[in-house]
Amino acid sequence: MASKRDWLDAGLALLAEQGAPSVTIERLTERLGLSKGSFYHHFKGMGGYRTALLEHFETERTTRFMEQAEQARGDRLRTLMELVLAPGPGPELEIAVRAWALQDAEAREVQARIDRTRADYLTEVCGDAELGQALYLIVVGAGQVVPPLSGRRLKSALELVLGRAR
Repeated sequence: MASKRDWLDAGLALLAEQGAPSVTIERLTERLGLSKGSFYHHFKGMGGYRTALLEHFETERTTRFMEQAEQARGDRLRTLMELVLAPGPGPELEIAVRAWALQDAEAREVQARIDRTRADYLTEVCGDAELGQALYLIVVGAGQVVPPLSGRRLKSALELVLGRAR
């Protein structure tokens, strides 16, 4: 039997690959090779699943990054940059959640909270509200241009701004 986390990780993968409309019970069960009964063992329905999926996204892509930066010895900002730029479904997932937030009030509320949390944390780490906001806007914007900036180009942009700010 799949764990609740397995279901949520599968949902994040579908979301990153195909967008919010693709996250259905049918596609999730197909991806995991499980029955709907297994899904309903963990979730009361798609509404509850989507709420849990947004919470999982926030935990995995915000809370966990902040916790790891706090535990790292040395430069919290560099640790954050490494986490954000690590291989994986980062940019695609971020774009998919932002697109979902344009269509769904709950996703919009979660995205707004995530944005505030991230910008506030960057301000704390940098010790400068304007720099923290600028860095966050660069990261968000890098994923929104077509095509999105590669990790290397995003890293260069962040380092340029940080170099000039110091």
